[in-house]
Amino acid sequence: MELKQYLHELKKVVNIDCGTATLDGVAEVSRIFQQWYQAENWHCEQVPLGDKVGPGLFATNKPQSAHYDVLLVGHMDTVFPPGTVAERPFSIEGNRAYGPGVSDMKSGLLNILWAMRDLEKADLARLSIAVAMNPDEETGSVHSHQWIGELAKRSRCVLVAEAARADGSLVKARKGMSRYRLAFKGVAAHAGNDPDKGRSAINALAHAVLAISELSDSAKGTTINTGVISGGVVANIVPDHAEMIVDVRFQDNDEYLRVNDAVQAFARREFERDVKTLVEQQAQTPAMSPSADTEALMQIVERAGDAEGVEIRWQAVGGGSDANHTAALGVPSLDGFGPIGAGFHSPSEYLELDSIEPRVRLLRRVIQSL
Repeated sequence: MELKQYLHELKKVVNIDCGTATLDGVAEVSRIFQQWYQAENWHCEQVPLGDKVGPGLFATNKPQSAHYDVLLVGHMDTVFPPGTVAERPFSIEGNRAYGPGVSDMKSGLLNILWAMRDLEKADLARLSIAVAMNPDEETGSVHSHQWIGELAKRSRCVLVAEAARADGSLVKARKGMSRYRLAFKGVAAHAGNDPDKGRSAINALAHAVLAISELSDSAKGTTINTGVISGGVVANIVPDHAEMIVDVRFQDNDEYLRVNDAVQAFARREFERDVKTLVEQQAQTPAMSPSADTEALMQIVERAGDAEGVEIRWQAVGGGSDANHTAALGVPSLDGFGPIGAGFHSPSEYLELDSIEPRVRLLRRVIQSL
């Protein structure tokens, strides 16, 4: 492969502001990848997923296929707001590339493309391959998981090209995630003249923060984080509104059911007298756990690693990906087929340049082995 061309393409797509809510940016990334796949004579089309997110992108070497030997998945969106590219555009320092989404996951998308470019004609003729690139993974794939799920159910296996971990590990398991918004409606009153007439939404929120934290269970890998709180107007008014955003992570899907039942029950609970509680689930991603079929797929990857001289290690991680959704459908799913990177969702995000070519070869070898 031509690393110089790869990096030129990487720079082009990293230097586009494409946070999930930046629909025009996501659409631009989609348009660029569509051109690249079409240049390889692949069928490629944009997939409308509603007006709240950018388009998905679907590519295949066999557009008439009802079933696929493999579904390759990646996402086009990042977590960064408009203006981030202007502040810290794509750059290279030593063996590392930097920039918003450089490893999460523009390089992973390119690894899929380059693995397809390097496939032998005989493999392309033998295999039916599908590629799905979604626009909203960073917010839980709310608008795209059904589309990807339908493709996954028509596929023998799913390989997701999120970045390999900093130590080079691939991902065999991921925690599930659920996110909730709890809103509290109280009664406003002057804090000096009529405090007894008020009902503090913030007091209710404070009690709820403690109550929801008690639902965590570290022994089972269930963690709960109240990451955002807001409420009130000024200090001398009893606040009539407040809200909190809660992130729940779990290794066991039964734990999700336990926590979800408890959180939903908060809607029937007064944390402060006469203060109403509204519970809204904003997103939910099931836990990804390896099945027997997944273990067999792991063995294929390990043999491919031996053939390509790439050491294969496996890791279970806390963050979610589209592999969570496909694994929950019973389709063997593995993750981490992008180059090595770290610092995701932060200004320190980086990509190890010397891992690009070996990881493209690994992904290509795995596909050839199917």
